[in-house]
Amino acid sequence: QVQLVESGGGLVQVGGSLRLSCAASERTFGTYHMGWFRQSPGNEREFVAAISWYGHDTQAADSVKDRMSISRDYANTLYLEIFNLKPEDTAVYYCAARKSGPISDYNYDYWGQGTQVTVSS
Repeated sequence: QVQLVESGGGLVQVGGSLRLSCAASERTFGTYHMGWFRQSPGNEREFVAAISWYGHDTQAADSVKDRMSISRDYANTLYLEIFNLKPEDTAVYYCAARKSGPISDYNYDYWGQGTQVTVSS
């Protein structure tokens, strides 16, 4: 069982930046594909970005790929940097982990509780 804890969310002004972190409990964190998703009120959860367990394959949604960067260390932490924040980035951001399969679909095995990002104008 992998436990994931997100942090780094908060209230940010339009145009600002944030770095979200996701700490994993699993000692074999380095063998999991990792992803970030987000959900805003009234909307379905959407894919944001993902990174393979070996780190060579990253994918990001077209709507955010020029403003977001995903990375990981091989201790136990996943990161998402978000630049030039927009009001539509307001959402709860979730990290997720899976052992195998496509990194950009929704079938992740483990999910964190989420961290709120609010972008104010």
